[in-house]
Amino acid sequence: MKTIETDRLIIRDFEMNDAEDLQEILGDEETMKYCEPVYDIEKTKAFLKNFCIDKKGAVAAVLKETNKLIGYILFNETESGVYEIGWFFNRKYWGKGYAFEACSKVMEHGFAERSAYRIFAETADTVKSVELMKKLGMKFESVQHISEDCFGNPADLQVYGMVKK
Repeated sequence: MKTIETDRLIIRDFEMNDAEDLQEILGDEETMKYCEPVYDIEKTKAFLKNFCIDKKGAVAAVLKETNKLIGYILFNETESGVYEIGWFFNRKYWGKGYAFEACSKVMEHGFAERSAYRIFAETADTVKSVELMKKLGMKFESVQHISEDCFGNPADLQVYGMVKK
């Protein structure tokens, strides 16, 4: 992805030297609560190399002011013209609008530069993530009934999406 700038962030491709900052995100229990068990540094490095860098399945959100990576944004083409978006942000930066700032620009880029006609997100978190999906302009599409999440708890996934205007 070409580098995208917002008022406070630089959104760019991941690099191997992002491992420690990404570990702060993926290694945090509260951040990973609705997704999967926390990553150790080795799993983070493997994920960074294989998915984020080699597959280019996600981009990094970096604070302009400090050059610190504070967010992971999944932006992965699941079928022709259809992209899944998702996000994990360092918990120290929650509640400051960074996820909205970054995701809205990534979605804008997807529709304008990547020929996306649909972008969707899914979550088991029916509060914070759903609020952001709605703020991004996504509409409720469906509930995917899955028997359990990665922790063995009963779970349903809320699916929200947006089509190109």
